[in-house]
Amino acid sequence: QVELVESGGGLVQAGGSLTLSCAASGHTINNLNMAYFRQAPGKEREFVAGINWSDGRPSYADSVKGRFTISRDNAKNMVYLQMNSLKSEDTAVYYCAAGWNSFNSWGQGTQVTVSS
Repeated sequence: QVELVESGGGLVQAGGSLTLSCAASGHTINNLNMAYFRQAPGKEREFVAGINWSDGRPSYADSVKGRFTISRDNAKNMVYLQMNSLKSEDTAVYYCAAGWNSFNSWGQGTQVTVSS
């Protein structure tokens, strides 16, 4: 099972940018689908962005389309989430996830707080 560690969270003003990083270890991510999820206080965890293992095709939640970009560097076993034009409603704990048929490996999460 792959181990995942997120970093890059923090406090940012509305309209600002952050880049999250997800470092994987214990298993190559070459043949794994990777994704970011988030969970805001009092809400369920939700899908944010994913990137396919076979062709690198990304997918996004409607709420972040055009603002967030997910990418992967298989050589470094890393996944990134570039977040631009951040809004207060993006405030949440962001989790990196990995899997093939389903996401069965999760990181510990990193807090993103957007102040208005």
